[in-house]
Amino acid sequence: MQNPIGEADLEWILHRNCEGTEQLQTHKEMRLVMVQSRTHNCGQLRLPDVGEKVTLVGFYDNMRKVSKNLGFLILRDFYGITQVVVETEEMMDKLSGVNNESTLSITGTVRERSSKNGNLPTGEIEVVPEDIQVLGKCIYNELPFEINRSKEADEATRLKYRYLDLRNPAVKEKIVLRSKVVAELRQRMTGHDFLEITTPILTCSSPEGARDYLVPSRNHPGKFYALPQAPQQFKQLLMTSGFDRYFQIAPCFRDEDARADRSPGEFYQLDMEMAFASQEDVFAVIEDVLPPVFAKYGIYKEASKAPFARISYRDALEKYGSDKPDLRIDLVLQDATEVLADCGFGPFDGQCVEAIVVDQFTATRKVIDKICADVEVQSGQKAYWFKLDENGELVGGIAKFLQERKEAVIEKLGLKKGDFVGLTAGKKGDALKGAGVLRKYLGMNSEAHMKQNCYEFCWIVDFPMYEIGEESGELEFCHNPFSMPQGGMDALCNADPLSINAYQYDLVCNGVELSSGAVRNHDPEIMVKAFEIVGLGEDAVKAKFPAMYNAFCYGAPPHAGIAPGVDRMVMLLAGEDSIREIIPFPMNKTAQDVMMGAPSAVDPKQLSDVHIKLDLPEKKED
Repeated sequence: MQNPIGEADLEWILHRNCEGTEQLQTHKEMRLVMVQSRTHNCGQLRLPDVGEKVTLVGFYDNMRKVSKNLGFLILRDFYGITQVVVETEEMMDKLSGVNNESTLSITGTVRERSSKNGNLPTGEIEVVPEDIQVLGKCIYNELPFEINRSKEADEATRLKYRYLDLRNPAVKEKIVLRSKVVAELRQRMTGHDFLEITTPILTCSSPEGARDYLVPSRNHPGKFYALPQAPQQFKQLLMTSGFDRYFQIAPCFRDEDARADRSPGEFYQLDMEMAFASQEDVFAVIEDVLPPVFAKYGIYKEASKAPFARISYRDALEKYGSDKPDLRIDLVLQDATEVLADCGFGPFDGQCVEAIVVDQFTATRKVIDKICADVEVQSGQKAYWFKLDENGELVGGIAKFLQERKEAVIEKLGLKKGDFVGLTAGKKGDALKGAGVLRKYLGMNSEAHMKQNCYEFCWIVDFPMYEIGEESGELEFCHNPFSMPQGGMDALCNADPLSINAYQYDLVCNGVELSSGAVRNHDPEIMVKAFEIVGLGEDAVKAKFPAMYNAFCYGAPPHAGIAPGVDRMVMLLAGEDSIREIIPFPMNKTAQDVMMGAPSAVDPKQLSDVHIKLDLPEKKED
């Protein structure tokens, strides 16, 4: 069993929260007062404690009963486990009928173990009890899952009984990690002269890319607050107010669908903003703050050092098939349309074709087929392949369609004997998207092309200011609507909107987008023009963003910021694939809290108080 936190971690917590020696001593004294119910925790006792009378409290983890007067009980608390050897019938009787996970207080004497366990910090000692008390009784004979193996249970059960799931040290340690990372981030931000300032939770609705969570107002019938998708406007207003450097571990609320790297409903980000700052200033702070945190707390002990690689948005798509490329993988895309689009293979006819050449690729046909299947599931695009074998012949996959242009294919793609070629086809964007996913899977299955055990950061820069929305089919902001367009007012007035870049940037690590940021638009005239292009007139801008517009009219400093996602960072540091593993009480994939039963129906009077009548859709008949 793992030991999630020990004395070293406890001292770390104390030192992190105490500024000086005097305060630290006071904290330690308070700690002594607060733990009078126990003399030691379950991860604390060692050989020098042999012979000492102690009191331990914790959870009844399990017990191996040998006879009516002998049993070996494992007591577990937040800090670790201790073996308790019950050697009398009287003590065994006290445990009769006590179920696992009940909480106990055990007073007894420490002695040296005859059979030591070198895998446990407390493995050299045991406690012989003289008194056992049940503090909190578990009334159930069976648990929904074994505590030590809770991660093997289905997610719905784990979320319903999250308070039991969190008793598993392997689960709990992720929450401990999160606490350490947040504390470290705070320390490093204040070390850069940033002030931690909290911003409102109840605010106004704002078009920031996702649906708002709305909160009805009792005192203002028919009007609603919105939970902030991000503290965007407030942090910009702080810069306008004369604050120079702001940050907070900010809660954000977005009514959007879940993904493995995105929690529905709410999440937290390291929100920051700097006055009189440029893109370079933001990059310098992030490149100083994050790598040491990743190197210190991550499962990998190596992280990119400043300066991070910078890749334009369009280059990232063309070269990697993604605007969040995993730079641990050295494979790149090649446009093979010229040589393959008319080769006679139906799916390539009249389409863009993207190719990825992989040398030293030794995967079996079974693995290749799985890669192609995984690409289709994730991207919706089919993947194809062929090889140039050691005899210089094109073989496998779609090779039969390429024989008549063998030399042209070899020359175009720069093939060498033994090379493997992965392919996708479709409209340009679709082909790139599929190739980006294919690149990822080829890299994961090729040790020669994927750097192991490290965190690789990069900046994606020069995002388009505008794009055509996939759902709306209309012109809309590509990222943050409050970003400064490159070229300023001149570009907005004279250039094709789709050709305008913004001072926007993404921070990417190991193929995961950690954050978006931007140099902000602090000029009210440019702000109005930027929104006008997406169909929002001046009056509407003033109505939707009155505080920001008016504040900018009083003179605002140039400012820039970013907001790396805390949840995603911790997920990467912990080596987890799902963001729900590092959130204490996460929602499920449909934004439901199955433990608390949220969202839930409310009393009609509560609706009446906020002037709401429900108009629910009719239930579909089975």
